[in-house]
Amino acid sequence: MKARIDESACTGCGVCGDTAPDVFEMGDDMIAKVKVEAVPAGSEEAVREAASNCPVTCIEVEE
Repeated sequence: MKARIDESACTGCGVCGDTAPDVFEMGDDMIAKVKVEAVPAGSEEAVREAASNCPVTCIEVEE
């Protein structure tokens, strides 16, 4: 599984980093970034939850 963030749409709310901190982090510009090439085993559900809860739906999950 891979995760991507449309950084142009991100509002920096932090939901993704709070939900899946091993995958997402806030950059110095307060825009979320993906920290990993592939989602680590065991983090898939957290990534799906982060994508589902993103208020601007800027997280794309590739299964």
